[in-house]
Amino acid sequence: MTTAAPTVQPGSFLTLHYRLAGPDGADLVNTFNDKPATLSLGSGELSPDLESRLIGLAEGTRTTIELAPGEAFGPRNPELLQRVGMGLMRELGDPDETWHVGDVVQFPTPDGQGQFAGVLRELDPAGAWALFDFNHPLAGQGVTFEVQLIGVL
Repeated sequence: MTTAAPTVQPGSFLTLHYRLAGPDGADLVNTFNDKPATLSLGSGELSPDLESRLIGLAEGTRTTIELAPGEAFGPRNPELLQRVGMGLMRELGDPDETWHVGDVVQFPTPDGQGQFAGVLRELDPAGAWALFDFNHPLAGQGVTFEVQLIGVL
């Protein structure tokens, strides 16, 4: 008697190969030519929308999932475009640092225990502030997620 392959459930521990591609089709992450990834559903390693698409898939499944713009990393939030005073920038980082549009800058969380990143979008010509985008780089964009479930526990 054969038993059915285990299926992905909330809280499952997965071993998988995956490829995440942006709207232009270019790979952002691809483990198919490397060692597989391991993760636990519900731990925040994948977006909830992506996790929900994996629920019910059987071990051994290989499939491609198209996620609509904003589904994987949320919509773009205009409130996450923030001006940061250059005085604060110098206080938080190297006072002699120079920044350029497109740079990714790490900021400490308010409790000082972690960091979050912002992309520099604009520098004030007078040097008083910098405009940062704290949205996820793929917010508001569609992505393709190809997955091969190697093991489901």
